[in-house]
Amino acid sequence: MEKFIRIGVDLAKNYFQVHALASESSPAVKRKLTRSKMHRFFSQIEPSFIGMEACGSAHYWARELKATGHDVLLMPPSYIKPYVKRGKNDAVDAEAICEAMSRPGMRFVPIKSAEQQATLMLHKTRELLVKQRTMSVNALRSHLSEFGIIIAKGIGRIDELLKLAEVDTTLPDAAKTAVKVLAAILEGIEKAIGDLEGQIADAHARSDMNRLLARVPGVGKLIASVITASTPDPSVFRSGKRQIGKPDGGGQCAAASKASRFQLSR
Repeated sequence: MEKFIRIGVDLAKNYFQVHALASESSPAVKRKLTRSKMHRFFSQIEPSFIGMEACGSAHYWARELKATGHDVLLMPPSYIKPYVKRGKNDAVDAEAICEAMSRPGMRFVPIKSAEQQATLMLHKTRELLVKQRTMSVNALRSHLSEFGIIIAKGIGRIDELLKLAEVDTTLPDAAKTAVKVLAAILEGIEKAIGDLEGQIADAHARSDMNRLLARVPGVGKLIASVITASTPDPSVFRSGKRQIGKPDGGGQCAAASKASRFQLSR
């Protein structure tokens, strides 16, 4: 079996670029693998250190490769960019990943479990539905305002708005049909949001860490759930400030991404 000291992998949907080093002085082994050959290649080499960008599907492949005995390191894409040479392509990216993972000061992203990613999927789907609900409510208010039907602000006043539209005898039939369509959409979205929140509550009840976080003032089930799902291993952060992306005493910022900080603020 071949042996490598470290391997950089550039992930994609169907093709994966590998940059492997047997030693610091030896020439690199460069291969382009199809998705079906990814498992075969790594099952035929000795356990090694594998580096990848923390991008789409990275956590899945990290779990898959760890199951075959390899040590997998995920890195934020912004930390790999300084090592990319000119003429950017998959091979250059894989080489940059291989180089970046060898740096002593490199920071790595904890690997999420399938359960943690599933919980995050619940949160992100709920967030999408909340946005769609807001869009539908704004559309309903905007359309009915053209016919003089207006109520006070607030998501809880929508039922009142629908009743006003229903009893308004001057509202054209075509407009009433559109109102019914939007009302049906809102009803479906509300039910879906409720179902998702029920699933999140069930996941919260099964987690000791979630229940512990929920005891903090101002932290409820949703926030506790997204914190534990977004941060598999809090010990990778030197302080609480670094975890939420604020400057610590040394003036440096945490590795927490802008997206993850936004998710926690929802």
